[in-house]
Amino acid sequence: MNKVILMGRLTRDPEVRYSQGETPMAIARYSLAVDRRFNRNSQDGQTADFINCVAFGRNGEFAEKYLRKGTKILAEGRIQTGSYTNKDGVKVYTTEVVVENQEFAESKGSQGEGGYAPAPSAAPAPADDGFMNIPDGIEELPFS
Repeated sequence: MNKVILMGRLTRDPEVRYSQGETPMAIARYSLAVDRRFNRNSQDGQTADFINCVAFGRNGEFAEKYLRKGTKILAEGRIQTGSYTNKDGVKVYTTEVVVENQEFAESKGSQGEGGYAPAPSAAPAPADDGFMNIPDGIEELPFS
């Protein structure tokens, strides 16, 4: 099984390109700073890992529209490895997470910049049918 779940902050705005062809597909690349749980044996003093991620199609479009440097997200996907030969003839090995699902890990108001979901002033009460009502003032939701 190849499954990875990461929670971290974008280190830069996503870099988005579109594929060529009849139906162009969004390809978004970004890096997540993921805090290490324990720092006991860290020789270099590093407390976070920087994980390269790539999101295709609708996930790529979502990243382009809503994600910015500093946004805290939860990303689910799979690890993919590859290699290529650079212009100097040296073989370079790559590892990245192919994002299959991504969502905000905090509201826009709690981080100062980036993010999307506005923090409601009061928690909405659940309706009798078990579903929560959407608070007044929210015009657009960050999912389709």
